[in-house]
Amino acid sequence: MESSRWIAAVASIWIQCSCGASYAFGIYSPLLKSSQNYDQSTLDLISVFKDIGANAGILSGILYSATANSRRRQSNSCFYGPWAVHAAGAIQCFFGYFFIWLAIIGAIPRPEVPVMCLLMFLAAHAQTFFNTANVVTAVQNFPEYSGTIVGIMKGFLGLSGAVLIQVYQTLFQGKPSTFLLMLALLPPVLSIVLMWFVRVHQVPNREKNQKKYLNGISLISVVVAAYLMFLIILKNTVSFSPWAQALSLIVLLVLLSSPITIAVKAHKEDLLRSSQLQTFSSLNTPLMKGTDSFASEKSAVENPRDCANAPTYEHRMPHSEDILHVEELNLFQAMRTTNFWLLFVAMLCGMGSGLATINNISQIGESLGYTSVQRSTLVSLWSIWNFLGRFGAGYVSDILMHRQGWARPLLMTVSLATMAGGHIIIGSGFPGNLYLGSVLVGVCYGSQWSLMPTITSEIFGVPHMGTIFNTIAVASPVGSSILSVGVIGHIYDKEASSEGHSCRGTHCFMLSFFILASVTLFGFLVALVLFIKTRGLYRILILRRLQNSGRG
Repeated sequence: MESSRWIAAVASIWIQCSCGASYAFGIYSPLLKSSQNYDQSTLDLISVFKDIGANAGILSGILYSATANSRRRQSNSCFYGPWAVHAAGAIQCFFGYFFIWLAIIGAIPRPEVPVMCLLMFLAAHAQTFFNTANVVTAVQNFPEYSGTIVGIMKGFLGLSGAVLIQVYQTLFQGKPSTFLLMLALLPPVLSIVLMWFVRVHQVPNREKNQKKYLNGISLISVVVAAYLMFLIILKNTVSFSPWAQALSLIVLLVLLSSPITIAVKAHKEDLLRSSQLQTFSSLNTPLMKGTDSFASEKSAVENPRDCANAPTYEHRMPHSEDILHVEELNLFQAMRTTNFWLLFVAMLCGMGSGLATINNISQIGESLGYTSVQRSTLVSLWSIWNFLGRFGAGYVSDILMHRQGWARPLLMTVSLATMAGGHIIIGSGFPGNLYLGSVLVGVCYGSQWSLMPTITSEIFGVPHMGTIFNTIAVASPVGSSILSVGVIGHIYDKEASSEGHSCRGTHCFMLSFFILASVTLFGFLVALVLFIKTRGLYRILILRRLQNSGRG
């Protein structure tokens, strides 16, 4: 039934909303620092392992490919792809956050720093397992609108940090240790309960229904993002009473639960369609008795060897398989192609510079004289701009591909060029520059997380998509480390050495962000080469989708 894949999509969305705990590190990091007697450099080291764990999802992709692509694995087996990956993520999430919580409350001896780094890596690494299972399954369930569904999944993951922060402010305000325990329990339990619905469903593609229901979920996601932005701005200007906090959380949970209405509508439509088919079949049964000659002719056409004079159809619309056999590459085969490294370098520049920006945005605001409330608002709103980029790039790229025939890498080049402009705005230091610059960089950074997995599935095929796009995603922490430490940190320390331990003024980050803009422009050129190299492939992909639409 078609409704089954919408149930899978809703279950994946709910899991995505709970698994972005790595975005809430700022809530419990002060307690982690004080309880373990860490200095700032040690806390930064632990944060680095968090970033690596949250982005290095190669193992999750390998596990998905091994358990989902094997013909011996059946969808009712506990080792079935999405279920195995979700279970592995739940185990890592629980053990990582639970033992960090035990260390913070003093229930176990204080772990050595390498052990704490490992625990933080495990806790954040779980996010890649949840994300891989949900995204790859969704792409297989909605192949005609892969950009939109990836944008929705990645968008809700981007919003999950803001959702978890709202839960903290309502239920655990001033109790970060209790919030940490919740992170150890909520995502694993939710994943284990819902993962049985996350599966690949081989059902007929009805493009009109797909678009209608995807638009419904897209509208819900935008409403959730707008509501969170409203709450963030409001809470940074006025204080909420406990009942107002509770009411705002209830409204948020109602909005997050509303995608189930899409699955209910799809199920009702399935029942109606089934009833209509049964009625049509019963009405036409008498007529079928006189169709033996037609059946014989049809058999002769389908089996030309049985009849030498079978009719031919010279103008038959060819199937997509007749036009294009998408090359399905595994990770090692993909790494031997130029397209893989073009995509990797483009993401190294784009994702790396974007992550370096958010990691330093508060300090940039401080150097430019922004108040603590303004800096907090900038950090909080980053998740909204990140969501708009993730969802918007996926949705818009599908529209441009279906209606205008634009190849998806073209939108990536536009995104990288715009991000370079955002870096220049941040580096210029004019009044209000951080507001405009953070919007541009945040939206463009988020768009890379939506476009990259979709482009990966289209260039290298779906079976090993999880492994390949998670390998390319390693470019984000690698690029961020190089740019944050080697560029931003080095130049800031050099500028601050003449003023003490801190730096004030536009000169503190101007040169750094002009360098980031240059790096991003280089990424733009690399993405442009990728676009040129894959134009032929995308022309055939677009033709195949047009034919699938015509047959649907």
